[in-house]
Amino acid sequence: MAVKVEAVDYHNPVHAHALIEMLDHYAQDPMGGGEALPESTKAVLIKEMAARDTVFSFLAWNEEGQAVGLVNCVIGFSTFAAKPVCNIHDIAIRSGLRGQGLAQKLMQAVVTEAKARGCCKLTLEVLTGNEPAKLAYKKFGFAAYQLDPATGSAEFWEYKL
Repeated sequence: MAVKVEAVDYHNPVHAHALIEMLDHYAQDPMGGGEALPESTKAVLIKEMAARDTVFSFLAWNEEGQAVGLVNCVIGFSTFAAKPVCNIHDIAIRSGLRGQGLAQKLMQAVVTEAKARGCCKLTLEVLTGNEPAKLAYKKFGFAAYQLDPATGSAEFWEYKL
């Protein structure tokens, strides 16, 4: 599939609409939680993303101009490396188009941007049951984080506020 990967301009209404639509599509997928994005989130998300220079996104567009993929990233900081870290916070591929290499193209765009920002690594989280996504991430070169086999792999935990 021929696609164009483009950095999101949060001030561009076409980009903003496509980002919200793709993220909502992902949110409604079982691997995204199975529920639509709340209207309150949709109303402020683009403004909040645009206000942060540590947030960036890419959209993949098909030949017809439809958004078919999205990646949202947030820059953090590694105290061990004393350098920025790029977290792939969301990656979404439109249903029916998965397995065609779109995630690989989006992740390559992220690598280019993360390197330009001086990042030392990319991170992401994935559900243990999301085998297609895990396969795509492994194909790209991601691996579960582990310092020492005796201490086990890292786990992603949360505490909601």
